[in-house]
Amino acid sequence: MQYDTITYAVDDGVATITLNRPDVMNALNAQMRAELADAVARAGREARALVLTGAGRSFCSGQDLGDTKNIRDLDLQRTLNEEYVPLLTAIYECPIPTITAVNGAAAGAGANLALAADVVIATESAYFVQAFTKIGLIPDAGGTWYLPRQMGLAKAMGAALFAEKITARQADDWGMIWEAVADDAFADHIAKRAAHLANGPTLAYRKVKEAMRASFDNELGDQLALEAKLQGDCGKSRDFIEGVMAFLEKRPAGYEGR
Repeated sequence: MQYDTITYAVDDGVATITLNRPDVMNALNAQMRAELADAVARAGREARALVLTGAGRSFCSGQDLGDTKNIRDLDLQRTLNEEYVPLLTAIYECPIPTITAVNGAAAGAGANLALAADVVIATESAYFVQAFTKIGLIPDAGGTWYLPRQMGLAKAMGAALFAEKITARQADDWGMIWEAVADDAFADHIAKRAAHLANGPTLAYRKVKEAMRASFDNELGDQLALEAKLQGDCGKSRDFIEGVMAFLEKRPAGYEGR
């Protein structure tokens, strides 16, 4: 697929996808959603870690309301089912670790696109806003699933009902994101975080994602059994042998993801 609304590059095992419609604050139109879904799936095949970020001063301003000439013709149920679900599913099922590098404003569906990654890192000047109720809508693009899990029901309800800005520092303090980083250190920090994951035991990372996500539905006994199974898989991997040997030999490990 040709990419016109995003850019895609792979360097040293890290795939970087950049939302590239800075003139509209990287608003999501139908073309961008299709290109993103394709690029995320491609990254899962070609790289060992994925970074998703935005061009310009914003990460993503959400749904491009100018994408439809007549607002009465906008079928949001169809748009969500046919365009957002494939994109969000591609991110959720991506076999490699995913990082959202939130470089600026993340609003509406853009905020929830950011939360779909395994790790969310934002500049201190960035902010998140669940803007939906300002135009008579509910949080979508996974917002009603991610928000309660990441920041708790009380904060999620407030974020949805009041539609107020949440600063990156607040998001960090509330557990909504992994960390907020000073703007002038952001690019270098993201590069180091991505390199760490790309050089790590990606097989174990896949098992971590599986175990963490299953924990919300499992009783303790079921989760312990799943842990044992997944740990057994990891214990048979080349990465485990390599990690132990590197530790004993006091050298960096050379992980292969198998």
